[in-house]
Amino acid sequence: MTAPPPDDCLARNDWICGDYLSTRRQILLDAVVQHLQLTVISVALGLVIAVPLALLARRRRWTVGPVLGITTVLYTIPSLAMFSLLLPVYGLSATLVVVGLALYSLTLLVRNLLAGLDGVPAEAKEAARGMGYGPTRQLLAIELPLAVPAAMAGLRIATVSAVALTTVGAIVGYGGLGNLIYAGMNSFFKAQVLTASVLCVIIAVAFDLLLLGAERLLTPWRRAGHRARRRTRAGEGVKRLVTAGGRRT
Repeated sequence: MTAPPPDDCLARNDWICGDYLSTRRQILLDAVVQHLQLTVISVALGLVIAVPLALLARRRRWTVGPVLGITTVLYTIPSLAMFSLLLPVYGLSATLVVVGLALYSLTLLVRNLLAGLDGVPAEAKEAARGMGYGPTRQLLAIELPLAVPAAMAGLRIATVSAVALTTVGAIVGYGGLGNLIYAGMNSFFKAQVLTASVLCVIIAVAFDLLLLGAERLLTPWRRAGHRARRRTRAGEGVKRLVTAGGRRT
C-alpha cells in the first residue's frame, strides 16, 4: 500500500502554498526590499547619466550617433557578460548589479529623451523666444515639460526591464527576489520559485502604474486636451443627431 500524501503543502512541494508565505514572511520581505532598492537606485543612476548625455547630443548634433551607438552596444551585451566585465572593478557587491542595470537603462532613457526634445513643436520654441526666454529658461520651462511623455515612456520601459534584470544579480548574491528564484530552482522548491516570480511581476506592474500616474500629474495639459477633444466629439455627435432628426421630419 502506498502512503497517503502529507497534509502539509510544503511537504507535498506544491506550487501554491499558503504555509510558505506564513513561514517565510521575513525572508520574502527582505528580498522584496533588496529588489526595490537595486531597481530604484540603478534607474536613478541611469537617469543621472542619461539626461546630460541627451542634452549634449541635442546641443551638439554630431554626438547623436556616437551617444546612441555606444548606449545601444551596451544594451546588447548579455547580462552575464556585463557582470563579468564589471566584476574586476566592483567585486561581488550590490554596486556591481546597480552599475550594470544603470548601463542597460541608458539606451532607453537617452533615446526617448532625445525623441521627446526633438518632438517639441517649432511654434512653441518660437513663442518662447518671442517672450524673451533664453536657451536655459526655454529648455527648463518649455522643452523639457513637453518632452515628458516620451521621456516617461522610456523610463517606464527601463524600470520594468530593471525589475526583471535585477534577478540576474543572484549570480553574485545580490538579486533580491532573484536569490529566492535561483535557490528554489536549485532545490526544486516550487512554492519559492512561483512566489518570488509572482512578486517580481507585481513589482513591475506597480512601478509601471506609479510612473504612469506621475506622468499624468506632470502633464496636466494633456488631460485638458483629452477633455476638450471629448467635448468636441460629443458636440459633433449631437449635431449629427439633430441634423438626422431634421431630415426625417
